[in-house]
Amino acid sequence: MNILITGAHGFVGSNLVIALKGHHSLYGLDIVAPEKEGVVKTFAWKDIETTSFPMQQLPKFDAIIHLAGKAHDTKNQSASQVYFDINTGLTQKIFDFFLESSAKKFIFFSSVKAAADSVVGDMLTEDVIPAPVGPYGESKIAAEEYILSKLRSEHGELKVAMQRDKRVYILRPCMIHGPGNKGNLNLLYNVVKKGIPWPLGDFENKRSFTSIDNLCYVVEGLLTKDVASGIYHMGDDEALSTNELIALMCEAMGKEPHIWKMNRKMMEGCAGLGTLLHLPLNTERLRKLTENYVVSNEKIKSALGIDRMPVRAADGIMKTIRSF
Repeated sequence: MNILITGAHGFVGSNLVIALKGHHSLYGLDIVAPEKEGVVKTFAWKDIETTSFPMQQLPKFDAIIHLAGKAHDTKNQSASQVYFDINTGLTQKIFDFFLESSAKKFIFFSSVKAAADSVVGDMLTEDVIPAPVGPYGESKIAAEEYILSKLRSEHGELKVAMQRDKRVYILRPCMIHGPGNKGNLNLLYNVVKKGIPWPLGDFENKRSFTSIDNLCYVVEGLLTKDVASGIYHMGDDEALSTNELIALMCEAMGKEPHIWKMNRKMMEGCAGLGTLLHLPLNTERLRKLTENYVVSNEKIKSALGIDRMPVRAADGIMKTIRSF
């Protein structure tokens, strides 16, 4: 297949190129265009503008994977318009291009944060009514809504344009990790590496993660199998607690884990005091550190006809940690 990958030079894009280059001809679409092994050519965004037509000047793409976007930045939420300009605006542009192109499959990388900032109940499924919090999730759901609005008529049926054997997949992964990524796992790793005790051992939370290897496996499946269009959540099979993460990190470093089970009520009281005094540990931060966020991957597994993801959550985490 001829596949166009937006954001091909990013963390996920680079891993997808490695996973797909052996069986497909890959093209990039990015704001930077250095040569990349496995990528035939990288185009600029202006190359897909309507003023750049006829599209015969571009290769005939069979599929488009849209990764380009502004990542979730918990430290800086002030420039909210930037999220909409990039996450929503670029998605509108590339999806309009897809509708006019010869490509038959479109994979949009959204996020579970487009569905929910916190999980109510046992786990997050695709039938949840989206309630994003903050510009990242809000810009992602706006992009999703644009795609869906283009696919459906006023009465909810698929438009005639989408009856040309085109397939559209909105993929909502939870936290993606793997060698070379930068994120919250790195922050926790640096704390553990310094031997700083983890005082929240009394909180037994569970969180879902997405191994980059499992993610690449799913994308390959969407490209090559006859899967129905739709929204699909993505995560590893097993959810892990923060205590388990710390234990895995210490195992990788050959250290003993320092997990303190400080009284839960006392820690909640300290966090409440921290909110009043504007300290680093406050109620909101404690919630984020200890909440459950379990994501169901049953729909995507059923669509691909598999019982399990190829990589266990603990093995994927260990591979990431060892790369640090």
